[in-house]
Amino acid sequence: KLSNPHYTPEASVKVTLLNFTITQDGLEDQLLGIVVAKERPDLEETKNALVLSNAAMQKQLKELQDEVLRLLSEASGDILDDEQLINTLAQSKVTADEINVKVAEARETEVKIDATREQYRPCAFRAAVLFFCVAEMSQVDPMYQYSLPWFVSLYMRAIDDSEPADVMGARIKSLNDFFTYSLYENVCRSLLEVHKLLFSFSVCVQVLMGEHLIDLEEWRFLLSVSAPSGQQTATPNPDPAWVTAQIWTSVLALSLLPALKGFDVSFAAQVGEWQRYFDDNNAHHAKLPSPWDERLSSFQKLLILRCVRGDKVVPGFQDFVADQIGQRFIEPPPFNLAASFKEATHLVPLVFVLSSGADPMENVVEFAAEMKMSKKFTSISLGQGQGPIAEKLMVASMERGAWVMLQNCHLCISWMPRLEAIVEQYDVDTIHKNYRLWLTSMPSKHFPVSILQNSAKMTNEPPTGVKMNLVGSYMPLTDEYLSKSSKPREFKKLLFGLCFFHALVQDRRKFGPIGFNIRYEFTTADLKCSMLQLESFLDKYEHVPYQVLEHLTGHINYGGRITDDWDRRLIMTMLSALMTEGILSDDFQLGIGEFYRSPPTGTRSDYLSHIGKMPFNPHPSVFGLHENADIACAQSATNTMCETLLSLQAKVSGGKGRSRDDILADSAKGILDLGLKTFELDEVMQKYPLVYTESMNTVLSQECKRFNALIATLNKSLQDLLKALKGLVVMSEELDNVATSLFNNQVPAAWAAKAYPSLKPLSAWVADLQERIGFLSKWFLSGTPPAYWISGFFFPQAFLTGTMQNYARRAVIAVDTISWSFTIVEKAPDAISEAPSDGCYVYGLFLEGARWDYDTHALAEARPKTLFEPFPIIWLKPEPNRTPPKTGVYICPVYKTLTRAGTLSTTGHSTNFVLYVELPSRDVCSGVYGQYAETLSPHWIKRAVALFTTLNY
Repeated sequence: KLSNPHYTPEASVKVTLLNFTITQDGLEDQLLGIVVAKERPDLEETKNALVLSNAAMQKQLKELQDEVLRLLSEASGDILDDEQLINTLAQSKVTADEINVKVAEARETEVKIDATREQYRPCAFRAAVLFFCVAEMSQVDPMYQYSLPWFVSLYMRAIDDSEPADVMGARIKSLNDFFTYSLYENVCRSLLEVHKLLFSFSVCVQVLMGEHLIDLEEWRFLLSVSAPSGQQTATPNPDPAWVTAQIWTSVLALSLLPALKGFDVSFAAQVGEWQRYFDDNNAHHAKLPSPWDERLSSFQKLLILRCVRGDKVVPGFQDFVADQIGQRFIEPPPFNLAASFKEATHLVPLVFVLSSGADPMENVVEFAAEMKMSKKFTSISLGQGQGPIAEKLMVASMERGAWVMLQNCHLCISWMPRLEAIVEQYDVDTIHKNYRLWLTSMPSKHFPVSILQNSAKMTNEPPTGVKMNLVGSYMPLTDEYLSKSSKPREFKKLLFGLCFFHALVQDRRKFGPIGFNIRYEFTTADLKCSMLQLESFLDKYEHVPYQVLEHLTGHINYGGRITDDWDRRLIMTMLSALMTEGILSDDFQLGIGEFYRSPPTGTRSDYLSHIGKMPFNPHPSVFGLHENADIACAQSATNTMCETLLSLQAKVSGGKGRSRDDILADSAKGILDLGLKTFELDEVMQKYPLVYTESMNTVLSQECKRFNALIATLNKSLQDLLKALKGLVVMSEELDNVATSLFNNQVPAAWAAKAYPSLKPLSAWVADLQERIGFLSKWFLSGTPPAYWISGFFFPQAFLTGTMQNYARRAVIAVDTISWSFTIVEKAPDAISEAPSDGCYVYGLFLEGARWDYDTHALAEARPKTLFEPFPIIWLKPEPNRTPPKTGVYICPVYKTLTRAGTLSTTGHSTNFVLYVELPSRDVCSGVYGQYAETLSPHWIKRAVALFTTLNY
């Protein structure tokens, strides 16, 4: 069974597909019948009686006509002499006249009934729109499945429970408001926290679209920041000091929308006022500079917020929902097991959708005790070979009227079809009324859809944040446990440090790649293991073995999950700051801020009291991060939500009067008109032959080959797409995917497979591709450049290897004895006229987490709201048998994209990490970290400072 089967275009043209899924118009008529039957049963009965009466009269008329035709066909001789035929014709005429009169009367009555029924049409329309809002959530997460019968039953309950009114308009509003919130409340119980606002915003927008209050082209811009086809103006950036390239590109694109025509010119003229808007910490509440605040709707203001302050879009969505459909739609109902239980029956299971760290077992056990079912409650954790045992438990529970809980269904995929069959084959007559089936599962596409659609679903996520993590760590402890160590003071102090470290690593993950390159699933088991070791080693040693505890906790208990060396460096830096003798002091700072001192030794309640004073949302500095990390985190949340909403959009017209095909054709022609041409490899090889003394020739030819493969794929797919849009060739699945990506301003997967790593949207990606091709073309035409744009390489590692080989061959030194030394050259790339004698100059890098200070010639704190800073030229100079410096530098990784994480490719290089560079730093270096260098600069390590060859805009 497939919930949403997809057939390729090739298959679709060979067969006729019958789609039995309900349409919005069909569902609307069905729901209209339901609401009228509930509200005005007399009308619905009369309507149904008229339908039956009309059918009967039409049948009678048809029988008379058939009889006349039979007699005519059987008549012989003069038909005027056939008395039976003449009488039948006369009778038919009389009956037909009578029927026509009755039909006319029925039509008049039906028109009056339909006019009254149509007054309820807004209710049916709203409900139909909401159903498809709910149905599309299955694309967000496979566990979000809801059936039409469930939806209809909820709709009927809403009709009964909503507040009655004598005036039709008031009744319609009451019913719409009640059902919309009832649906939100029921669906929210089964949504993960991260998707609740997404659902609210989707409901709000679909309702407003149904009322024609939102333009589709503006909606598409909000999600993808892609402008309608048109020539962008060449208005120059009015103030590059704060208007980043990303902001200005978005402003120019926004100006192509009809409602915001001339916005770029107005922005440039009022750049000072817009800076005040940009600097406002509550930009989503701030007024726009005149005349835009008065001219634009609240939805159109979101478009400006998306362009200028992307980090405030999610709060902006919340305000928009609250303003349009009510504050209660951004306040999800709290977890309520009793309410979900009421939705379940002996035939309807209860399903917990799990997230990492969640365990609803304790809640269910407590609820079973409340319902006096403790003695009739059994549970089993599914896994290999547990299926048959679970089946026996289910059968026994059905007979006894007991509760059975099957945990971790996602770990027993092979048994899921059997579970589905058992639930579908429930025998109503034999199952005890008190029987309940509880299921828990992480999101999994293998979980039976039929069970999900006909179950009471709910989520119960673990607490997040440093404060709540600390509370979770201390709640299970007792005063007896805290005092039983032979070194109670040291134990209590180090235990709090351990719990604080655990809370930091758990909550740091929310910052994405700035937090950790890879999101690791640290668990309470890691903390418990570290606590046991702390307890044991304090009792065994006369002194406190800080280094042993640091090694076991960092490298083994937590480090055992870590697969990235830079993440390991970060973990050890965070831990080494806490596993020191200083933590025994009551003035020791665990983190920046008055609430993050090491508390005095005390009882469990003393510690919980101390934790209770901590803020719910800690400042990024508590994690060692710059305040800009919050902005990056918020921008990431905005991008994720908009990308998810974009994936839910139907393939419909792009705005007023423009079809999707028109937009696709314009986009494809626009890219083809750029004239991206492949390199003539024969000419490249002739001008730059493969010679032993110059590896750069090999690098250039390899780069040209890679770009040729990409350009050829790009041009062919665009040409084929234009033909497919005209119907000249079949729209294959690959072309359909290219079309969808172009429409959504995303790089098609077919191009990305042939391209370099990039996170840019399509418009920026194409511009970047032009620049890369221009860099290689200039190299080919003008000769080896004095400084290299390292961001322009397909494979920068090959370029670095080639540079090192050139030096090794010229100096006749083994290449494996050579390493880089790094000198920062504070010049513009255009000012470099001559290449260095050894090594190379590289430029085009961007710094995150810090900035380069041209006065002190060292790393310095990043500017507020400036996430990325262009980095100066670096002179990479090869040196044989070089001893790395132990002080005064920060070992900074260089990555291709902002995701940071990469995989090991077949060449032995990472798909993302390029190299590390030594950046001068005034931060005190301490400690030992031997993977890349002995120096350890904890401040910048916690800041997650890194260089990148390309950004995401």
